[in-house]
Amino acid sequence: MINVEMRQYGKERSAIRELFEKGKVLKEKYGESNVFDFSLGNPSIPCPEIVNNTLINLLKNAKNLDNNISSFDANYINKYRKLSSTDLHGYSSAQGDKLVRDAISAYLNKTYDADTTSDFIYLTSGAAAGLTISLKALTNGNVNEEVIVFAPFFPEYTVFIKNANAKPIIVEPDYETFYPDLNDFKNKITKNTSVVIINSPNNPTGALYNEQTIIDICNILKEKEREYNHPIYIISDEPYRELIYVDKKYPFITNYYNNSIITYSFSKSLSLPGERIGYILVNKNATDAIDIYSAVCGSGRSLGYVCAPTLFQYSIPYVLGFTSDTSVYKNNAKIFYDELTKIGYKVIKPDGAFYLFVKSLCDDDKEFSNKALEYNLLIVPSESFGIKGYIRIAYCVSEKQIKASIPKFNELYQYYKNCK
Repeated sequence: MINVEMRQYGKERSAIRELFEKGKVLKEKYGESNVFDFSLGNPSIPCPEIVNNTLINLLKNAKNLDNNISSFDANYINKYRKLSSTDLHGYSSAQGDKLVRDAISAYLNKTYDADTTSDFIYLTSGAAAGLTISLKALTNGNVNEEVIVFAPFFPEYTVFIKNANAKPIIVEPDYETFYPDLNDFKNKITKNTSVVIINSPNNPTGALYNEQTIIDICNILKEKEREYNHPIYIISDEPYRELIYVDKKYPFITNYYNNSIITYSFSKSLSLPGERIGYILVNKNATDAIDIYSAVCGSGRSLGYVCAPTLFQYSIPYVLGFTSDTSVYKNNAKIFYDELTKIGYKVIKPDGAFYLFVKSLCDDDKEFSNKALEYNLLIVPSESFGIKGYIRIAYCVSEKQIKASIPKFNELYQYYKNCK
């Protein structure tokens, strides 16, 4: 028998992917320069030069690499000088190469005071694999188990949660800050709560949770852990961690809450979404941390996610701490925010990531998104992000595309203004 739920996932793409496919059709009909696709969070700026240079050096000259490595131990250089073509394209350890994990832990300790070791790091094929592995590791397949997500949230969270046979519980935001409504959060935690997913900077709002918000979330969970006498885990989903445009501290979750896991991807910071490379970090101070890490390894095994792409594993120690030129996104955000607010749109000012969250001009955000298509504007309705009445604009595009789209956004605004 075919799995009916999986069949539906295959037939019904996410709203983001559906718009992306519609954009392809419109571009063929009207020409690419006349269609303004803001649907997909696909980085538009090139990866930093060190990424390509590292890959070229690894492929052409593995045994004679220079010392330009951003790791913290000469052992990496000695190891990589001995790499062969077979090493580069062969299997690594299931959880990832040990020296690569050493480099990541050293970087996290230096940068975020993470107090970790490679024994608690598991390399993954991107953050999506990290999330599905972590959810399966931290839940028991009990249909009564609950995983809390803060709206608005990345739509695939609910798919991943249901795949772990758990139930997604949605917490409303504070509509001024788009931080979680902490009263609603506290009320939504029950004896069945196993996991809370945090995403900051946030997709789709760009909101960066400040330190006090993180402290408040953690204090609520600590209180509920005592009340229900079992751990409640935080999974902090951090693909946008380096994409911050404001002068705010990034609160690294393992410094605030013991029962925490981080899922990370190099996709956004290094403009490498197609290479599928990231990692899971288990807080070594978590209750039964060694067992949690074992469950992560077992979950990866059961899902078939063992051994992340080896060539990109070996590139990691060279590129840690580097990012693409994120000033491009900061500039795009300013232009878009200023121009849309000048027209009359209500826009949530982003702290990071590369999305604008904009109030829909009618109550039905899907209707608004469909109307925008008539102006060749591809914007994602917020219903799929867990709330209604907004749209998401991905501004990881060229400045030229943003400026060329403004007259269309103005025409769309005037349409709704004249309808009232």
